[in-house]
Amino acid sequence: MDRLVYAAMTGARASLGQMAITANNLANASTPGFREQIAAFRAVPMGGDGANTRAFTLDTTPGSNFQAAAFQSTGNPFDVAIQGDGFFVVRRQDGIEALTRAGNFRTNASGELVTASGLLVLGDAGPITIPPNSSQPQIGEDGTVAVFDGTSPQPQIVGRLRMVKPDLKSLSRAGDGLFEVNGALAQGSDASLAAKQGFVEGSNVNVAAAMVALVSQQRLFDLNVKMIQNADANARAANGLMTLSRG
Repeated sequence: MDRLVYAAMTGARASLGQMAITANNLANASTPGFREQIAAFRAVPMGGDGANTRAFTLDTTPGSNFQAAAFQSTGNPFDVAIQGDGFFVVRRQDGIEALTRAGNFRTNASGELVTASGLLVLGDAGPITIPPNSSQPQIGEDGTVAVFDGTSPQPQIVGRLRMVKPDLKSLSRAGDGLFEVNGALAQGSDASLAAKQGFVEGSNVNVAAAMVALVSQQRLFDLNVKMIQNADANARAANGLMTLSRG
């Protein structure tokens, strides 16, 4: 009976993990630039004498769906969407660089361009600062950020958004939802990418499909729990029969 319990237990654990990931996807269905997380599992045989029929259910490396999402027009000059398979580069509080598709930017008290969570948005030459008392920024397709400061009829270029195009297979999702490159991130802007001002990219989570998956995963979890309960009932019945035979 322990073989059935073990198989059902690992299956229930995997289903529970899938439900957590699907629930997180649903929670971020309206988060700008969010990429759907994909859960995958594999069976690993358990070593040991007499254990050839048992197997672990282990998580594989979590994946992400990098399919582009729809652009939403906002009219906000600080909102930027990337056309192409690229990412904006941001800097965390600890100085480590990370990648994001969320282009709903703003400025902080120092005039620096930051993400919605306050992380610095990096340009080709570092952080981009919007001068005080200047006009709203104008962002070109190549990521150039320009403003009118009132001292010249010509726009003043204050930086250029750093838009990179890494190998998607080299990306891993961090705990804060940002993506990291396995290894140093020393890439410069990719000329094939284009910025679109006044737009923000939505989440690529398909809500209907995620809801269907969540129901299916819940049923699978319930099935595995039922198997554990049945195995326990069978074990109790077998112990009862053994007791009677000894009497």
